[in-house]
Amino acid sequence: MEIGRLKFNPGERTYIMGILNVTPDSFSDGGKFTVFDSAIAHAVKMAEEGADIIDIGGESTRPGHLEVGEEEELERVIPLIRELVKVLEIPVSIDTSKAAVAREAVKAGVSVINDVWGFRRDPEIASAAAAAGVFCVLMHNRDNTDYNNLIAEIKTELTESINIALSAGVEKTKIIIDPGIGFGKTVEQNLEVMARLSEFQDMGFPLLLGTSRKSMIGLSMDLPVDQRLEATIATTVIGINSGCSILRVHDVKENLRAAQMTDIIMRYNSEGRRK
Repeated sequence: MEIGRLKFNPGERTYIMGILNVTPDSFSDGGKFTVFDSAIAHAVKMAEEGADIIDIGGESTRPGHLEVGEEEELERVIPLIRELVKVLEIPVSIDTSKAAVAREAVKAGVSVINDVWGFRRDPEIASAAAAAGVFCVLMHNRDNTDYNNLIAEIKTELTESINIALSAGVEKTKIIIDPGIGFGKTVEQNLEVMARLSEFQDMGFPLLLGTSRKSMIGLSMDLPVDQRLEATIATTVIGINSGCSILRVHDVKENLRAAQMTDIIMRYNSEGRRK
């Protein structure tokens, strides 16, 4: 399969999605890359460090975030996408839950629509994705943390997202799922998802993991946002060992090196030969 210019073969190696937030209020890097030139420079830096995809977000999704209007989100991301697809050789992804933003982002050149609401918030975004023929990341999310059976309910709700995508005409081979660490879950529930990540493999779709610098780490270890790198890398290794194909991270170089070493070890069989 190909995501833009990227040959995507889940299971062959781990892929890195670099995070580029052009928002004033994202939990980790809000305000750092709202200036056009600094955003371009950071994306280029992540690509040089080995990112396979750059994921652009124009609206913070942190708890308690202020919703951004459609026009403002478009103003933040579309000029940036147009420039990045010129200067980068790797694909660009749009992190949005708005169909209108997704449509314009595709026209500007993105190859992936990454929806933190898994096509369940805006009913038109699935059709936009299908019409464009792009890859889709469907993340699990909900407005509460009231679960009776955590993993089973997450899988059920992810299946609803998958069915929305398929019914709209999205190709099955272009769907990626994300269990949604940090979204609609308590710290304890996030930790349980991490401990049971391998159970999502039987859903039959590539798995993306986004844990970078998140509150699960901060609250578990009492660490501020700027001191969560090593713990993020621990989740990276666990994610790969549990079958994740894509890691969405802020710190590309460090997570890539951890992923590469983990891939090397996992691709040796019991006789010490590469699989």
